[in-house]
Amino acid sequence: MSARIHSAQKRSADPAERLRLFGTVRDRTRDLVAGLEPDDLMLQSMEDASPAKWHLAHTTWFFEEFILKPRVDGYTSPDERFAVLFNSYYVQAGPRHTRSKRGLISRPGLDAVMAYRTHVDAAMADLIGAEREDADDIGALTVLGCHHEMQHQELLVTDLLHGLSHNPLLPAYRAPEPLPVTDEAPLDWIENAGGLVSIGHYGHDFAFDCEGPRHQVFLQPFRIASRPVTNREWIAFMEAGGYSTPTLWLSDGWATCEREAWDAPLYWWQQDGEWWTFTLRGPQPVNLDAPVVHVSYYEADAYARFVRRRLPGEAEWEVVARDRPIRGNFLEDNALRPLPGNDVSGAQFWGDVWEWTQSPYTPYPGFKAPEGAIGEYNGKFMCNQMVLRGGSCATPLAQMRPSYRTFFYPHQRWQMLGLRLADDA
Repeated sequence: MSARIHSAQKRSADPAERLRLFGTVRDRTRDLVAGLEPDDLMLQSMEDASPAKWHLAHTTWFFEEFILKPRVDGYTSPDERFAVLFNSYYVQAGPRHTRSKRGLISRPGLDAVMAYRTHVDAAMADLIGAEREDADDIGALTVLGCHHEMQHQELLVTDLLHGLSHNPLLPAYRAPEPLPVTDEAPLDWIENAGGLVSIGHYGHDFAFDCEGPRHQVFLQPFRIASRPVTNREWIAFMEAGGYSTPTLWLSDGWATCEREAWDAPLYWWQQDGEWWTFTLRGPQPVNLDAPVVHVSYYEADAYARFVRRRLPGEAEWEVVARDRPIRGNFLEDNALRPLPGNDVSGAQFWGDVWEWTQSPYTPYPGFKAPEGAIGEYNGKFMCNQMVLRGGSCATPLAQMRPSYRTFFYPHQRWQMLGLRLADDA
């Protein structure tokens, strides 16, 4: 397997640096499940979500399948059946357990899964520190595996939120914290002259393959909002009949809205005349000045039509955001919910909520998926999904860069998904 699986990874790096990254990422995943009951780790509330225990095992399988088995002579898995149980969608890697039934994998138990992680961690530590001719290839694959696990850390907590939301007791993942006292933030506009611009990853740091090749795009003059859309603004949309006005919606979106009986963002309900929401810190009143979250692309697009604006294209988002410091509310900050913006210079481009763009998730010009099973990571999903930018309160900070693209189907809402408006200049 070639290490040329993602752009600009081939540079040499200190094995100690790679080992620190590996240890930090693996430890954080363990920390994310600390204090949970074994029953919590088995929750699978829908096909899109996976149990936390499965995330713990699948991220371990990734290192075993793509690094240890092909690279280490004599490596032995604790249980060869794990290859079937914990493969996700890698067809070339062999058979897979049905995705919708991951919550039925009660065995191996949690102790066995954690022992599996310990086994693989020890083998990886020995391999990362070894002097080998293929050390650069192993290093590149290790970094890929770490970023893969970071993505699953985000999925772990958001999948768990969805599962816990079905419990009438509304149990908190982490202890509740009081909402900050805030004022309504003004909405300003950032002007951009457009023209011929370059987007996509460049440099020598890690990036997923779908972030390149770097290429040129011509943009008409545009402007983009100085902050994401807030809950206060979303409630105005709701009160004006936004969820009952079909002319605001795309046809597929309106059909979904009617079928699913949407009348508010996911996890919202009214209590004593006030809007509440379920968060990873339990039930809380909706913070009016925080970015709205858990809205689908269909809802975001309808809101933009309601205020006679539009969603930004991903190239527009990237050329504005890349000149702003990457700081914000991320997983490491442990807020675990979007917060009102307090960084005027950063305009809240980073963290808090992923921001829907109007761009379909398609390959950049010249994109070629890597050969082998690892090539199934991104390329085969480039159809019928929409791009989001900027990261969220559940995203590890180490993943953030201006070119980072995530993608979801337009009806999905369980991730930390929000929006920012744009308009033609």
